[in-house]
Amino acid sequence: MPQATPPSMTPLQRLRSIFSGSVGNLVEWYDWYVYTAFALYFAPAFFPDGDQTAQLLNTAAIFAVGFLMRPLGGWLLGEYADRHGRKAALVLSVLMMCAGSLLIALTPGHAQIGVAAPILLLLARLLQGLSVGGEYGASATYLSEMASREHRGFWSSFQYVTLIMGQLLALAVLILLQRFLLTPQQLHDWGWRIPFVVGALAALVSLYLRRSMLETESFRGQGAAARSRGRLRELLRHPRELATVVGLTLGGTLAFYTFTTYMQKYLVVSAGMSKDDATAVSAATLFVFMLLQPAVGALSDRIGRRPLLIAFGVLGTLGTVPLFTALGRGVGVYEAFGLILLALVAVSGYTAINAVVKAELFPVGVRALGVGLPYALTVSLFGGTAEMLALWFKQRGQESWFYWYVTACIAVSLLVYLFTADTRRTSRIDRDTGAVA
Repeated sequence: MPQATPPSMTPLQRLRSIFSGSVGNLVEWYDWYVYTAFALYFAPAFFPDGDQTAQLLNTAAIFAVGFLMRPLGGWLLGEYADRHGRKAALVLSVLMMCAGSLLIALTPGHAQIGVAAPILLLLARLLQGLSVGGEYGASATYLSEMASREHRGFWSSFQYVTLIMGQLLALAVLILLQRFLLTPQQLHDWGWRIPFVVGALAALVSLYLRRSMLETESFRGQGAAARSRGRLRELLRHPRELATVVGLTLGGTLAFYTFTTYMQKYLVVSAGMSKDDATAVSAATLFVFMLLQPAVGALSDRIGRRPLLIAFGVLGTLGTVPLFTALGRGVGVYEAFGLILLALVAVSGYTAINAVVKAELFPVGVRALGVGLPYALTVSLFGGTAEMLALWFKQRGQESWFYWYVTACIAVSLLVYLFTADTRRTSRIDRDTGAVA
């Protein structure tokens, strides 16, 4: 079986490339998630009218609209990665993310420039959505191809390690500003701009690291003729794989965004926690969640990918409604930590391995596009709208409907997991021949 790394590549070179790709991924997701982490503070600056739930609903709507650009990013940067290399696409995506963060940091509030403020906020999120849409497919493909076959699940799990770490760093910056550096009034007035400036500067560091990465052997093994083919047309020759990516992603992405980005707000607006306590609980559960990813990825290298996906599907289907019901009745900090962590342990069965599963479905010539485009479409429809739908149901007095919606989506994915072959045994990465199959 051919390996995804060249014989001449030393272990140190491989680790350096994986590290550089992962750091860039961390910065990308920090920039993406810092928006939702600080939404409680900057929402009044862009949407001054209405109560707290209405303001959050407006910012959540822009968060969701940013997701609409992700399919376009998955398509354009996926094509770019399959034609010009995974490294080139990853460099381009981090540049776009940097520009979006800088625009948010510098945009005056509604009081200064009126309706132009939310318009510029929207434009910045559209740019960041384009970046993140391309980042996922290129990053998942790069890490999966760069890793050795025996440890592919382990190394590819670092995509979600850095994704969660980016979210965690966004919360860490929030905690630092909340508790040590700024008053609540300063945070509301101008302090929320600081994390966006930090993100823009960090993107420049990740750009330097990504320029030093090696390209994968799977990509370099293609001939020039194969790289010049129409990628979307080639991708459409794999309808079963495309449908599988959508089914794999549907419940997993909704569960992930529900129990991470939305949970911080749920603890405040529904469970009655203070903003500080909700932030602390979110940060603590995310930290443990992050540490779980490599362990679950390594486990998939031993027992396969499918059992872990099925475990997530079963636990998510049976446990979502009881968990939300218990949290909504009002619990203490430690009880909330335990309940949310239970949910995230189950979600790890999806997050730790979803990237490698998708990469193993496609041949090399359409791999980045095949991973990125259907994933981005599904995330836009289900992950990106999770927070907005949850707040919408709450505003109309039907909050429990959202719990059942999440349950139903996870159940649909469970059906896909039950009828999907284990990609650890059928991996297309191990069959790369230098041509598009």
